[in-house]
Amino acid sequence: MSAAALPIEQKLGLAAWAALAALQALWHGWLLPPQGMPVALVLMLTLVPLLLPLAALRNPRRALLWVGILALFYFCHGVAEAWSAPVERTLAAIEIALTLLLIGTLGAGVRRPRR
Repeated sequence: MSAAALPIEQKLGLAAWAALAALQALWHGWLLPPQGMPVALVLMLTLVPLLLPLAALRNPRRALLWVGILALFYFCHGVAEAWSAPVERTLAAIEIALTLLLIGTLGAGVRRPRR
């Protein structure tokens, strides 16, 4: 299935997924690198889970489902960072918004059976 043939909610979900991965790389790799841990380790912990669903990208619905499940972790991370780290509050709010968008696109993509 080509990217042009995807429904708009799946395109939006894929864009949110890519933005969430880019945010993790920017946040932990460049803008606010961790002080007590190696940057490479933190990037492995935050980026690798988002890259795993690429294995299912031939079926975008399945890949988005995997990412939607993973997004719950990133949502919790964003809430915890927004609550506890004022310096990272803006980045955490962006992370929360992207995860909500991603989960929302999954809900929008569900088709109800006709009666």
